[in-house]
Amino acid sequence: QVQLVESGGGLVQPRGSLTLSCAASGRSFSGYAVGWFRQAPGLEREFVAAIRWSGGMIRYGDSVKDRFTISRDYASHRVLLQMNSLKAEDTAVYYCAVGRPIASTITTPGAYAHWGQGTQVTVSS
Repeated sequence: QVQLVESGGGLVQPRGSLTLSCAASGRSFSGYAVGWFRQAPGLEREFVAAIRWSGGMIRYGDSVKDRFTISRDYASHRVLLQMNSLKAEDTAVYYCAVGRPIASTITTPGAYAHWGQGTQVTVSS
């Protein structure tokens, strides 16, 4: 059974940084992609970033490009999301997800079969 556990959220001031972690377990993820999505109250779930577990593809949402970095740590079986230059509009619950999307659906929540419980990120002074 696939389990995804996010951690690292919290309260941070504008222009600050946070690193989120997604610990993945339950199967081999070769051939899978791990995505980060976020959802603010009243808004739809938004694509943030994705990485293929075996390498070869990284994608970012337009609103986080050049500020966020996604990476994977094979040794600990985690995917990290380094978030820099945070803004108030980055405030949301952040979710990691695993699936086998094709290139054209990698930004689509419905292409991911397994989801974590989410971690709150609040950017405020």
